[in-house]
Amino acid sequence: MTRTGGGWLAVLAVLVVAAFAASLASGSVAISPADAVRALAGRETSDPAFATIVLQLRLPKALTAALAGAALATGGLLMQTLFRNPLAGPYVLGLSAGASLGVALVVLTAGAGGARLLGELGLLGDAGLIAAASLGAGLVLVLVLIAARRVSSLTLLILGVLFGYAVSALVTVLMHFSIAERIQAYVLWTFGSFGGVTWSQLRLLAPAVLLGLGVAMACAKPANALLLGSRYARSMGLAVGRSRLLILSATALLAGSVTAFCGPIAFLGVAVPHLARALLGSGDHRRLLPAAALAGALVALVADLLAQLPGREGVLPLNAVTALLGAPVIAWLILRRRGLEGSFG
Repeated sequence: MTRTGGGWLAVLAVLVVAAFAASLASGSVAISPADAVRALAGRETSDPAFATIVLQLRLPKALTAALAGAALATGGLLMQTLFRNPLAGPYVLGLSAGASLGVALVVLTAGAGGARLLGELGLLGDAGLIAAASLGAGLVLVLVLIAARRVSSLTLLILGVLFGYAVSALVTVLMHFSIAERIQAYVLWTFGSFGGVTWSQLRLLAPAVLLGLGVAMACAKPANALLLGSRYARSMGLAVGRSRLLILSATALLAGSVTAFCGPIAFLGVAVPHLARALLGSGDHRRLLPAAALAGALVALVADLLAQLPGREGVLPLNAVTALLGAPVIAWLILRRRGLEGSFG
């Protein structure tokens, strides 16, 4: 039985809620779903510590995973549409590397005094981290867009990889001159994690992601036109330059804010949009954007669950889990559809 686009959106929404509930109940300390619900409702749990674990540790992590997955998948979909390239995404085109450079400039060059200052600034320090990451992602995105006017899609991907290598080289130079404690903190950050985001940081991350998602959803109709090429979009009366700027701004904000707090999360931005297209069987961004956001949230929550080692202290690097989880799925989709070019006109 085939499902309509609206049917798949409902299924994805239900699966996201189920994965979210599982994230609250799963971890090194086993908590029953009933106790998790009681903790969320502010009622007494079978163990007083359960409420603290759920509300202070697992709830912000689950919210972060859902927001990050939705943001990266949506940003990846916009990039693939803008460049009409199935391999485009925040990670492949160097956006995550640019955001990493912004974070590295704050973390590695601040030194001990600067680190203490950022900690004392609280939300202002976190806002500076988001701004640095978004500016880094936006700078690389502007360079990629300039290059896109002169070269083919394949050459653009190569340039995106080169941009990523160049930015990574700058980060390596910064690490060479930084102190050991800051280097260790930065390396751990690059592994990717949803568990390090606190409630105070979530107050900045959530509005930034929601704003980016709102701008992205407003770009649904322009994205449909751009999917058929700039000339067609102009013939339909679309302000192509303004639409590109909105898409670039939304993608930079989504990728930059998530990278600032969660690290450079690979795979989601490239793979999840193809999963959404396969489910809906449509290129209409009015349905595709919500589907990608929901699918991204679902995959991120599932990846975070798999990253936890049952019965052991510690978790696997999130980037390793996303790659191991998603690569076989995307390879299957590509082989099943005999390529992905048909989704881009």
